[in-house]
Amino acid sequence: MAVVPIHPETARLCALADEALIEGAFRTGEFAEAERLFAEAQEAAVQAGDRAGEARAVGGLGLTGHHRNIVRLVAGAAVAEADVAAEEELMRRALALWRETGEAAGTALALFGVSLVFQVLRRDWATAMPYLWQAFGLAEAVEESGDLYGRSEICRHVGFYYLAKDVRPAEAVRQLGHSLALRERIGDPRRLPSALVALGEAKMVAGNPQDAAGLFGRAVTLAHESELLPWRIRDAEENLRQAKAALNS
Repeated sequence: MAVVPIHPETARLCALADEALIEGAFRTGEFAEAERLFAEAQEAAVQAGDRAGEARAVGGLGLTGHHRNIVRLVAGAAVAEADVAAEEELMRRALALWRETGEAAGTALALFGVSLVFQVLRRDWATAMPYLWQAFGLAEAVEESGDLYGRSEICRHVGFYYLAKDVRPAEAVRQLGHSLALRERIGDPRRLPSALVALGEAKMVAGNPQDAAGLFGRAVTLAHESELLPWRIRDAEENLRQAKAALNS
């Protein structure tokens, strides 16, 4: 299935929204600008009769809601069921729209979006995994479309599955290593620490604290240099402490 073109104005707004979302997710914890831009993109797409652009914007709104919910979870607050339901509704709407266009890459990302609701927020792996496996099956199309980050995220969450549910440390290392390699190709230092930490965690489970400590050390340095959110810095630092303790035990 070929990539379906998106109206230039919708594409422009989505690109701006993507940057605002990455900045919010990794550095500021603020999502109002991303939400505003995705909403404008959705409106522009509807006016242009651009179904792919509408799907892209609606999926972006779903991801914005997801990251807002993650910030609440990290802060120790409960996420209201209404907020989870709103996120799920956006993710499912994006999936329906992408399926209508027949585009593989967009459909993969929308399937992944639905899986996030269940894997991360509802802690329901049984419901999440059929969506994630379908997304994984279409992951090459995501990369071929130019979205390295999208494929990185799909591989990342498959890696988490092999860490948390069907525990296979070697497969977790493989998937999370591929996720990191894709982010390194992007070259955005904001996105690297979380990938380094995830791979380091898999290395720890696989019994290799030496490699893990090296990955965590890189993550700590990059997290500080990129001025990431305090909780992201703490996560890298705590993992590094644990790896060093394992080496010294």
